[in-house]
Amino acid sequence: MGIDPATDEAWMRYAIRLAQRAEQQGEVPVGAIVVKDGRCIAEGWNIPITSHDPTAHAEVVALRGAGIQVENYRLNDATLYVTLEPCVMCMGAMSHARIKRLVFGAYDPKRGAVCNALSLTDASFLNHRINWDGGVLETECSEMLRGFFKARR
Repeated sequence: MGIDPATDEAWMRYAIRLAQRAEQQGEVPVGAIVVKDGRCIAEGWNIPITSHDPTAHAEVVALRGAGIQVENYRLNDATLYVTLEPCVMCMGAMSHARIKRLVFGAYDPKRGAVCNALSLTDASFLNHRINWDGGVLETECSEMLRGFFKARR
């Protein structure tokens, strides 16, 4: 069975709604969900400021919830959707969780660890490879981030 772009867009719209929650809390607007067997098993949005936790990126929050949901830190055959290209920390967490596929919205030229600042999906020192697709609803995801930072300046 192939990848369905309409399904990816629908899940990304869900992640965008979560990113809006982060923004309402004064956090950088990033949202993430973990999908397994066609259903969302966990969600998260950026909360490092409100939780006083530097690791509380949307992806990590979603991975923690997914691990609890399936009672295993290994999330084989799961897809993680996130509105921004993940950082180094989040890519490491996804690798350890054995995420099968990553789908992200906006590219992050300065800190993105999928295909920009680093390419950790191809790193020889990691023993797990994550398939990925970037740029899903890129315009919406990018505009949300730009608007957030513009308002803060």
